[in-house]
Amino acid sequence: MQTLTLNNGVEMPALGLGVFQTPPDETRAAVTAALDLGYRHIDTAAAYGNERGVGQAIRTSAVPRDDLFVETKIWISDYGYDETLRGFDKSAAKLGVDRIDLLILHQALPADFDKTLAAYRALEKLLADGKVRAIGVSNFMVDHLTALLDATSVVPAVNQLEIHPYFQQRAVLDFDDEHGILNQAWSPIGGITFYRGQGEDRRSVLEDPVVTAIAEGHGKSPAQVLLRWGIQQGRSVIPKSTKRHRIAENVDVFDFALTADELKSLDALETGRRGGPEPSDITLAAYGRAIPEA
Repeated sequence: MQTLTLNNGVEMPALGLGVFQTPPDETRAAVTAALDLGYRHIDTAAAYGNERGVGQAIRTSAVPRDDLFVETKIWISDYGYDETLRGFDKSAAKLGVDRIDLLILHQALPADFDKTLAAYRALEKLLADGKVRAIGVSNFMVDHLTALLDATSVVPAVNQLEIHPYFQQRAVLDFDDEHGILNQAWSPIGGITFYRGQGEDRRSVLEDPVVTAIAEGHGKSPAQVLLRWGIQQGRSVIPKSTKRHRIAENVDVFDFALTADELKSLDALETGRRGGPEPSDITLAAYGRAIPEA
């Protein structure tokens, strides 16, 4: 498994298993399969409601804890200094771990950014105390990152973003690169586009003829090509699946390389259309929900 070095020297596997929208009763089986198949990086979140299933799979696995990289996210309802410290306690208890490898803020919450800053300062405290190995953010745009860097001391190690050929967010990627923030792709195969849009408006990058032609040329699947596109450009990717054969397929992307022309042709697929919610639309009124205790 290829690894990436974060800006504080911590090593992180380049590819991990995402569990967004994985029901709690399926999470344990999916993570168990992933660990059996060689995954060592699992990404979850308090808001997913399945941290406990991730923890159960970790505890019953033969893989030593020190060989695993566990990542989770604080939800906006737990923003604020004391609230975020408590959010860590809840996540750590559900995961059954004493230390979280990467803890990030799930959204920028721009309408109440003071709470975001207080939450990030709590992450800095957790980092200083050794309770987390690295801290970061998710879905932060350039203006959010600029405001965060101006007001805090620790540069985020990671910014987790929607990134796939149909939506590349190059301005944010460039800003992150300039500041030593690793870009991590959620929905790296464009999966979120599968359930957004109707009829002719419904598009899947997996079925794009450019992608399928490249896949045929390498004897790989379209999903493998899309994951390779991200990894080869220095990003972390966290594809989600609950099917063992797909989980196995997604990790089998380190034995081929895309050519410069193939990378350019995939870059050219940009549509500018976001699949997930607009970061500016994330408010406590619209998206706040209580995160249960452990």
